[in-house]
Amino acid sequence: MATPSFATRREFLGGSSLLASTMAIPAFATRASAEETPLASWHDGPARNAIVAFVERTTGQGSPDFVPPEERITVFDNDGTLWSEQPVYFQLAFALDRIRALAAVNSGLAGIEPYKSVLSGDPAAIAALGEMGLLQIVALTHAGMTTEQFQVQVKEWLKTARHPRFDRPYTDLVFQPMLELLAYLRANGFKTYIVSGGGVDFMRPWVETVYGIPPEQIVGSAIQAQFEIDGGKAELRKLPEIEFNNDGPGKPVAINRFIGRLPVFAAGNSDGDLEMLQWTTLRPGPRFGMIVHHTDAEREWAYDRDSKMGRLDRALAEAPDRGWLVVDMQQDWKTVYPFQM
Repeated sequence: MATPSFATRREFLGGSSLLASTMAIPAFATRASAEETPLASWHDGPARNAIVAFVERTTGQGSPDFVPPEERITVFDNDGTLWSEQPVYFQLAFALDRIRALAAVNSGLAGIEPYKSVLSGDPAAIAALGEMGLLQIVALTHAGMTTEQFQVQVKEWLKTARHPRFDRPYTDLVFQPMLELLAYLRANGFKTYIVSGGGVDFMRPWVETVYGIPPEQIVGSAIQAQFEIDGGKAELRKLPEIEFNNDGPGKPVAINRFIGRLPVFAAGNSDGDLEMLQWTTLRPGPRFGMIVHHTDAEREWAYDRDSKMGRLDRALAEAPDRGWLVVDMQQDWKTVYPFQM
């Protein structure tokens, strides 16, 4: 199967050359890795070999583990699996900036939770908000917006926001080896989905350009919205309520609801992905479970069981018995980000 070409589109942000140029790096890296050397940023070793062996035995005609193309479904968590998630989830950074902007025109927010914790600047208080706190913040700060208005805000934020450690756009902090893995799977007839605890409306404006995954293949947490006609125009307007938290046991439910096929390959990095890994691998037939273990404090971060963001404890303990591949970021990846190449 030929690898799709995902050209960088300047119209993505109304002709913005800034974001288009930053997103060109991962889009090009995805395309090149599939057309030239598969998994070129992976060290030649057990992790890379296990992935290649699985792909070869599930796509080879006559193989006892052959998987028909329509059943080659793969699911990937986003935060911590396809891009970084430290020091806070990137969507949380977006929401925090939104709260600060609102507080600048409404000082009374400083005494109301969850605004109080955010505006305190206390990293521990912010980290303690977790995925559900993130959803509550997004619901509260974006109530009344249409889905189109929300997408515009996401795009505008990505044009100017910079990661505090690397001083680069957040979309630069995608993992080069995972871009290559997505491309390698697609080149072999697999369909790639994102199944994330992050907000679906936050991801859809940019993931196709960055990962080559179309918006209809993004499954995430959602804020309730209602249909209305305003001035002769049909709109979906966001409400200050959470519709669905796509984390932990919610992920298998969402996969069944929105994808409708059982994945044969699942990749995550935290305990929030445990049930997705179980749902994928505890079935008959060829199955592949993978955990990205953050072990590289120099090029990225090193964390697992004690982290407030992307805690990896139960899934890491269960991995050996389940036969899940634990990818050691420091040992298995030649590079972490495209800009480090």
